Amino acid sequence: MSDDLRGRAISSLKAKNHFWQALITWVVLSLLFVLIWAFSGGMSGGFEGFWPIWPIAGIAIGVVFTGIRAFGAGASGPSEGQIQSEMKRLSE
Repeated sequence: MSDDLRGRAISSLKAKNHFWQALITWVVLSLLFVLIWAFSGGMSGGFEGFWPIWPIAGIAIGVVFTGIRAFGAGASGPSEGQIQSEMKRLSE
């Protein structure tokens, strides 16, 4: 039982870590897309030709599903304290 709980705790922490990494990546890529659009003349045409919305929205879908997996149900090296804390939370 304790080994199973520990395994679940480690998996949960890895999923949460993966979510935060995906979220940060999405924010950075979104900013990059908007900057490319702006510096390539996008601002002069207004927002009607705002093509970055498509990759931003597409990547956001993946981030949402990653968040659901992490918080609805962890990527490398959770500390022993985090593992113990997660095990305690899951056993309640």
